[in-house]
Amino acid sequence: MNIHEFQAKQLFEKYGVATPKGFPATTVAEAKDVAAGLGASHLVVKAQIHAGGRGKGMFTSGFKGGVQLCDSTQQAAEVAGKMLGQTLVTHQTGPAGRVVNTVLIAESVEIEKEFYFAILMDRGIAGPLIIASTEGGVEIEKVAEEMPHRILREPIHPTLGLQAYQARKIAKRLGFTSAQMPKAAKIFLTIYELFIACDCSMVEVNPLVITKTGDVLALDAKFNFDDNALFRHPDVAAFRDIAEEDPREVEASKSNLNYIGLDGNIACLVNGAGLAMATMDIVKYHGGEPANFLDVGGGATEQQVTEAFKILIADEKVKTILVNIFGGIMRCDVIAQGIINAVKAVSLPVPLVVRLEGTNVELGKKLLAESGLPIQTANGLTEAATLAVAAAKQQA
Repeated sequence: MNIHEFQAKQLFEKYGVATPKGFPATTVAEAKDVAAGLGASHLVVKAQIHAGGRGKGMFTSGFKGGVQLCDSTQQAAEVAGKMLGQTLVTHQTGPAGRVVNTVLIAESVEIEKEFYFAILMDRGIAGPLIIASTEGGVEIEKVAEEMPHRILREPIHPTLGLQAYQARKIAKRLGFTSAQMPKAAKIFLTIYELFIACDCSMVEVNPLVITKTGDVLALDAKFNFDDNALFRHPDVAAFRDIAEEDPREVEASKSNLNYIGLDGNIACLVNGAGLAMATMDIVKYHGGEPANFLDVGGGATEQQVTEAFKILIADEKVKTILVNIFGGIMRCDVIAQGIINAVKAVSLPVPLVVRLEGTNVELGKKLLAESGLPIQTANGLTEAATLAVAAAKQQA
């Protein structure tokens, strides 16, 4: 789960991470009140969407930049009016862009130097990893490609956690002065505390800055959380903004389905994440384009299968549905009956290819064959992918 910058700022303030004061606004009147309440002579107004590149983005209205510096309360309110309700297009949103429903109004600070700092879960070391760089305020991917020597990596022991000496070492390697090092180290340690306490998978601060007055502040932040741990954090779960999510993914989450929308036209319904990845790979191998990743899990119910079909056919780009099920925990005959009932419930408008394997597979295939429904069955994954790709091409 992702959250907005203003929500990240709330978490920073809760855990004591030094950051400029700022508050969200959803209307021009709120923006004016927030700006006046901050009492600062220099302000920044930031569009709140779940995408990077806001500063260089362009609104479809022609207004340029989702991050604007302002010198008065009135100017901040006017800028907010040009952002709220408008669609912002950045390199991460795609051409469709995202509608800005909220802006963050914060104190602006004079920046002396920018840095990049992040903590993330690294599967390679099976634990947290710090990534830091002297090149802040820019895309870290670009730095990694063009200046890899300027990226620092510091593994964190999963049991001992981030040690004070490590925080000071990182500060020194980034070039903080002796006077700035304690402030920087404190921020690093506090961010790690927040990272662990909230079950984060990533906390990215870009930029972390030294101000003209010598303060060390986290200006911007991006959070990712472990969805499987959100039940422990109802306060964080409350930050979810479904307006920023794919409507198909929102519907899937209501039925506990693991769904990620893609750009292809062959919908995939599979039980098991690994099998779903293999299914998408073989569809690509045979010249097709997957429309989604959909894992219904090993113990999917008939209701979940029905909801999955509803989500798949709601996608206008879908020309064929490929069901690839391995009946291990669930029997193939039970799965087949669920597919039959789901197809009847949704009045399937596109071809359906089904490949079953596992417990009671012959009985499952018999049920599909005797259903009288236009279902193509396949004896193997290669045959299933070939049939699905051919059907999608015929529908295109």
